[in-house]
Amino acid sequence: MDKLDYRSSGVDIDAGNDLVERIKPAIRQTLHKHVLTGIGGFGAMVAVPPGMHEPVLVSGTDGVGTKLLLALECQQHSGIGIDLVAMCVNDILVQGAKPLFFLDYYACGKLVVEQAAVVIESIARGCSIAGCALVGGETAEMPGMYATDHYDLAGFTVGIAERKQLITGAAIQPDDVLIGIASSGPHSNGYSLIRRIVEASGANLQQPLDTNATTSLADLLLAPTTIYVPHVLKLLDAFSIHGMAHITGGGLTDNITRVMAAQLGVEIDMRSWPRPPIFSWLQQHGNIDELEMRRTFNCGIGYVLIVAAAEAEAILQALELPAWIIGRVISLESTDERVRYLPA
Repeated sequence: MDKLDYRSSGVDIDAGNDLVERIKPAIRQTLHKHVLTGIGGFGAMVAVPPGMHEPVLVSGTDGVGTKLLLALECQQHSGIGIDLVAMCVNDILVQGAKPLFFLDYYACGKLVVEQAAVVIESIARGCSIAGCALVGGETAEMPGMYATDHYDLAGFTVGIAERKQLITGAAIQPDDVLIGIASSGPHSNGYSLIRRIVEASGANLQQPLDTNATTSLADLLLAPTTIYVPHVLKLLDAFSIHGMAHITGGGLTDNITRVMAAQLGVEIDMRSWPRPPIFSWLQQHGNIDELEMRRTFNCGIGYVLIVAAAEAEAILQALELPAWIIGRVISLESTDERVRYLPA
């Protein structure tokens, strides 16, 4: 029997070391004064920012899902790390937490340093947008577990908030209004269905949606998830936000009511914002029922604020992203559906 080693089994330790050296500059740019150790240790240490009276840590984890398969098909990886960060930090933002640090997990069948570096550098860009430090992660080369050219991602974030400033949804009341903030596209949800639509339609991913468009279908579908953190944190300093929702899997139908009491529901006016063309294309080419669209995709609204009606216009003026008043909170009778759409 020939002499065996780790490399011949499919794991290249030297490639892993090369990757670490490649990504160090991008990671350093995300570090802030509360980070006590750099990458390379067995564990990362981050101090709780001083001056907080009763700090609460808020954690979240997520992945990118089958959007990764589309990125692999198109060989476009430069935004996928932003997706990973966004899916985590937008979730903890719902409770009013400022992201403090982030870790990633990159698993693959064979480590291709250039591809992995592009992905992790985009994770660092996402962390810079969100204002959190990329303090470490794990790169796992697992031949036999993944196809040679495939990789998977997971992310983990920890944020911090003052206990008295946590947003629990307890302040939400009837006649509060819903402010919907624009998404950049499908974000990172519904891609198993999206890939089926693309396959069934025979669409060319490198072509635009129609003759009037200039952006390719691939670019529209791979647009990175919007990171709402810097925009919403500014609002929390100036306004009373009663509740928030990150519109992910389950769409508008399932996510908004997660943050409010059982006796409350919402009424959403679907005419109150322009639906981006990519969603109309998906609906048409997939022959998707409208109710299914609302429960699978964000339909152009990636984040929702629930606020008192008297503050809504001022908040819209303060926001640095496109946003609209899209509905209101309603009281429910026992037989009512929690989400009503207008027109009926």
